[in-house]
Amino acid sequence: MLSRIIIEGTIQGIGFRPFVYRIAVKNNISGFIRNNEDGTIEIAAEGTKKDTDIFLHELYYNKPFLAHYHNVQIDKLHNKDSHHNYQYDKFLIFPSSNNRKFSFSMIPPDISICNECLADIYNENDKRRFQYPFTSCTQCGPRYTILKRTPYDREGLSISNFPVCDECILEYNNPNDKRFHSETICCKNCGPKYFLIDKKGSNINTMKQLPLISKLIAEGSIVVVKGIGGFHLITSAFNYESISKLRSIKNRKNKPFAVMAKDIDPVRSFANLNSEEEKLLKSYIKPIVLLSKEKNYYLSSLLAPNLHSIGVILPYTGLHNLLLDNNDSIMVVTSANSKNQPIITDNSEAVKTLSNSVDYFLLHNLDIISRSEDSVIKYVYDKISILRRSRGYVPNPIYLNKKSKTCILALGAELNLTFSIIIDNKCYISNYIGDIVNLENYFYLQRSLNQFFYFLRQIPKIIVCDLHPSFNTTRLAYNMKNSGNIIIQQQHHYAHILSLMAEYSIDEIIGIVCDGAGYGDDGSIWGGEILTSNKYRYERSGHLMEQPMIGGDKATSYPLRMVVGILYNKVDQFENFIYDKIHYFPDGNKEVEILFDEIIKINNNKFKTTMTTSTGRILDAVSSLLGICYERTYEGEPALKLESAALNGRDVLRLSPLISNNILNTTILLQNIYENKKRFTTKDLAYSAHLYLAKGLAEIAIEKAVTTGIKKIGLSGGVAYNSIITKTLSEIIGNAGIEFITHENTPPGDSGISIGQAYSALFIE
Repeated sequence: MLSRIIIEGTIQGIGFRPFVYRIAVKNNISGFIRNNEDGTIEIAAEGTKKDTDIFLHELYYNKPFLAHYHNVQIDKLHNKDSHHNYQYDKFLIFPSSNNRKFSFSMIPPDISICNECLADIYNENDKRRFQYPFTSCTQCGPRYTILKRTPYDREGLSISNFPVCDECILEYNNPNDKRFHSETICCKNCGPKYFLIDKKGSNINTMKQLPLISKLIAEGSIVVVKGIGGFHLITSAFNYESISKLRSIKNRKNKPFAVMAKDIDPVRSFANLNSEEEKLLKSYIKPIVLLSKEKNYYLSSLLAPNLHSIGVILPYTGLHNLLLDNNDSIMVVTSANSKNQPIITDNSEAVKTLSNSVDYFLLHNLDIISRSEDSVIKYVYDKISILRRSRGYVPNPIYLNKKSKTCILALGAELNLTFSIIIDNKCYISNYIGDIVNLENYFYLQRSLNQFFYFLRQIPKIIVCDLHPSFNTTRLAYNMKNSGNIIIQQQHHYAHILSLMAEYSIDEIIGIVCDGAGYGDDGSIWGGEILTSNKYRYERSGHLMEQPMIGGDKATSYPLRMVVGILYNKVDQFENFIYDKIHYFPDGNKEVEILFDEIIKINNNKFKTTMTTSTGRILDAVSSLLGICYERTYEGEPALKLESAALNGRDVLRLSPLISNNILNTTILLQNIYENKKRFTTKDLAYSAHLYLAKGLAEIAIEKAVTTGIKKIGLSGGVAYNSIITKTLSEIIGNAGIEFITHENTPPGDSGISIGQAYSALFIE
């Protein structure tokens, strides 16, 4: 019995060919297996019906844990077919073929080092891999970040620059070895190497580089370390001076840093974690997981100032483990790029950019082909919520319930950007690009697009971008316009909801979309929306009250401006309150006088300003009104600190949502907070603000669900990361007998927008 099998999915670069070889030999199957250029795997299997059935059963049910089958095509060829020329007396692993039949089937993401390879690194008897940081096998190591071309063979990887030694060749050809056909196989004798230099560029020659660098880190030195997807800045998590210096290097006044610990035990000493968070930390993805600080949190206060959480990551490479093995320290680990710049991947660029700022460089000579930042995840009301989907996820696609007839490209918004490409029913989401606010990131976006289309061998026929006319991604879309494609502009918040609909494969939903800003159909800034949505269209069914943003984007950076716009002439002694905060306005008295003059003109319809329904701006205003945060130095800072201040608070205001024509009044919320500042604690007032917004949004959404008969209400947008609002919405909506859904496999923030944009094009092709 002869079978020809083509498998499409995540099956290259995960030890799949060795797996198939072993089950074929075990079951007396002759034939071959090979990689195809389109990312598929081709198998010819000949044996008795009984042996073939057992072989196919194992192929389906015993596959490697990273394998994912999207499509399996089996052709039974009962007689010898000269056309296929499948005549073998044993099973072989063939060289790769340039066959291309299916749309591209991606290789897996980078995989954290496995326990078996870690054991080799710590085995003193293994002279070739003892303390060798690049140790890997078929089940672990870099994949996407070192891929130059497909199929996934050593020749297409940057590690091909290092010819394999005779001993590695023996392992590569040994079916009983865990490195049987491991394309990243290497050892001390033939593989890449680390080298240590000082900030002047001089090599530090020592046989004990890693113990030395660990000691230097523990003592407070700042070290640039080249990893698998870019460079990290690393220093001690206890040293106040080095963390302060790190903030200066990164131009990062308050934004939190993540820390890396050797294993779970030290994490428990400074953070609370449940079994699911622990499982995620230990997973092959090894993301940064945001954990609640333990009551007796003892790490530096500079790491995550005025926040209740701390980002934690476990070591995912051999080098990380060795660095942490040589001391008991916990390390600060952050990307080495400057603010709003792409991750550094080149040794010379790292030295040139950072030599005047850091103490040492720990570099290696394996080329990084694709940048990849650490993924970031938090649990929100006991569900995974992805903040940044990158290393460990990319380039794995998500699978949709509808096939595309053509290639669709979606460019996202402008901040926290990813792009998405739909081919067939697969949506490929790019690595995290960041904010497209300068030329460097704009060019990085273009290079990443070119790379993805090179891998996919596709040209987009539909390009989707945001509705905002001034976004750089909108300009890019129109720069890509030609006679062979069309451009679609999609409203920001509808794209948020569509990404949720794509994840859950649903046809209609009442969407609650809460974020900082998005360009509305009417040209104003939206951000607190109730959208009655299906796959083809949406209706704006409710929203927060419009509030003035005096000075436009400056009100985002200095949220007291929002307070002035909302409360001026509506509460007693307000001007005195603002003058008491004069030092929180960059231009002092002059600025405040101008603000008062402008709001008077706005209220008298003599001056126009930007209006917004943004939930983020309301949370920011409450944060500054309560004295929690007066300046936004990173995205979401005032709102994040407000959430931290509100934890375990009480709803002391007990405000019933004031709703008129499906518009939630937010002025009354700030009035009540202002008038009760001396009566109640900051914690309780902060908590009350969250509940008022959640209750009001839930009330409008439930009413729309009841009148339309739609069975699901979903939450999207950056505010979905807020645990208090998400929990309150879930409870109220659930108690009303309506299903409440949130994102789990796609980011609810702007880095998930491209998914919804691309999904929208499926229904207007």
